[in-house]
Amino acid sequence: NSYNIPICLWILDSHPFAPPICFLKPTANMGIAVGKHVDARGRIYLPYLQNWSHPKSTLIGLIKEMIAKFEEELPLYSLSSSDAARQSELLSYIAKITEGETDMKPRNKMGGRNGGCFNKITVVGAGELGIACVLAIAAKGVADKLVLLDLSEGAAKGGAMDLEIFAVPNVEISKDFSASADSKVVVLTVNSLGNAQTYLDVIQSNVDLFRGIIPAVSHYSQNAVLLVASHPVEVMTFVSWKLSSFPKSRVIGVGANLDSERLQYILTNLLKAEVLAKDAWVVGEQGEDKVPSWTSCNVANQTEAMAARNSREQVANRAMEVLKGKGQRSWSVGLSVADLADSIVKDKRKVHSVSTLAKGCCNINSEVFLSLPCILGTSGVIEVVRLEEDPLVQEKLQSSAGSIHDLQQQLKL
Repeated sequence: NSYNIPICLWILDSHPFAPPICFLKPTANMGIAVGKHVDARGRIYLPYLQNWSHPKSTLIGLIKEMIAKFEEELPLYSLSSSDAARQSELLSYIAKITEGETDMKPRNKMGGRNGGCFNKITVVGAGELGIACVLAIAAKGVADKLVLLDLSEGAAKGGAMDLEIFAVPNVEISKDFSASADSKVVVLTVNSLGNAQTYLDVIQSNVDLFRGIIPAVSHYSQNAVLLVASHPVEVMTFVSWKLSSFPKSRVIGVGANLDSERLQYILTNLLKAEVLAKDAWVVGEQGEDKVPSWTSCNVANQTEAMAARNSREQVANRAMEVLKGKGQRSWSVGLSVADLADSIVKDKRKVHSVSTLAKGCCNINSEVFLSLPCILGTSGVIEVVRLEEDPLVQEKLQSSAGSIHDLQQQLKL
């Protein structure tokens, strides 16, 4: 027998890098046969979709797999006239979904803490940094559920496989973007491992990778905060902002949070300068061009302000020398990511030095992301804390902004 099975393929803006979202589109006299490839609402789940990888995955290949799987297990059956009447509500729902009128929801909704609010975090990328973020977030108890999106080809391997073997509580590993639905925070850790020849080529490879990721995760978690840990963090945060169309407050780079926490620790515990540590931050561009700064203090007398600045300079230089000897390994960045996620999910209103849109700060007129002290909550950046007016710091920030903007202009988004 031959059967005509009506389907709908929802092609995302990120196609062909991301797979389409697939539905059955039954007529009024067809019922959905729920099975291993189809849920009660007609959503189609296939290995081909889970393992989608451009350029080898194509729509033609997808349809061929549908034919093969649906031959094994028919997804639809004929309804009697009385049963057909009960289909109207379901068909109305599916029509709205396939026309893009409603948000996609995860297959299982679970109640959690905070008055029924479910704290879900997704980590994209199952490399060393991704695994470190998952373990740090799990250890800190930030999320009720953690999803690790493993975008590597083939079966789970390395750290992702070990997470499955040892069954870390509340952690789900998936290759399907739909598993990330309704996340409060989406952490991006992926970096392209291509054979790029120049630094610009490396960044462009990352941009190409993000073009297949950001629209998909933004679609499934439209109210999430995007937390970018991929390199270079300032550029990739800018790329995430542009590709997601999220407000600037909900796209954040991990930036200098780790360095700022270390600086404050060094000042307090090694140099015994606890008073100075309270308002000390590392700001600007991650790497060699980062610079220490202090939040603005209300000192009425200009002479007193200058004296305070001079008294800090020597201590700050010593602290930065100690800081230079500290590398940024995956586990340390993972702890920093967990610290930021904790402040966001729990609405702590804590100040962190993170990459945020710096336009309008320190006479920067271009759309670049730099690390600045920001108050973080459930909506992302609530407020950028004003820095002390230090000409040297401002010059450094403006120089970083200029070089980052020039680099961004050469990228193809």
